[in-house]
Amino acid sequence: MLKIWGRMSSINVKKVVWTAQELALDIQRTEAGGLFGVVKTPEYMALNPNSLVPVIEDEDYVLWESNVIVRYLAAKHSSGQMYPTDLRERFDAERWMDWQQTTLNPASRPGFWQLVRTPPEQRDERAIAESNAVVEALMAVLDAHLAQRSFMVGERFTVADIPIACEIHRWFGLPQQRQSRPHIERWYDSIRARQASKGVLDLQLS
Repeated sequence: MLKIWGRMSSINVKKVVWTAQELALDIQRTEAGGLFGVVKTPEYMALNPNSLVPVIEDEDYVLWESNVIVRYLAAKHSSGQMYPTDLRERFDAERWMDWQQTTLNPASRPGFWQLVRTPPEQRDERAIAESNAVVEALMAVLDAHLAQRSFMVGERFTVADIPIACEIHRWFGLPQQRQSRPHIERWYDSIRARQASKGVLDLQLS
């Protein structure tokens, strides 16, 4: 059984749970982080000294960092399918996973925190506007990319689709207007139709 530590309100925990569901793994998830606490306990910090979620325990192997966990699980259980073996295809997938983590998520996070996790009377409208302007530019890049292919990497679902779709779930869930992106919307509809995305992409933001 794969043990996953983390709360489902975390975008990073969503990635890992969804991956495990795609792979039909038997999982045990323990609430941690946010209101659940746990992450500052000595026991948890022995698993992840950063006090962040998610963490997995795969028998005697402990791993943290969400996108790395996604890669690990797919490489172990779906090598050549979700995790490509062709080097160019693999690193194309990994490029977009890194783009999510280093470019898209830092741009979107301020707007998400202001609109979802900050009381209305305390919101910084300038921070929201600045965040959204950067994200809209990145969405134009993503929409152009998806105009040329069915999934993030060609014509089949891979590890690259999971972190990007979790970001789109967050972006589409924000209470604000946004530009129409037909290629993202077409791709995201196909992703949400996957049975393994249930309990992840259908959750309300919190």
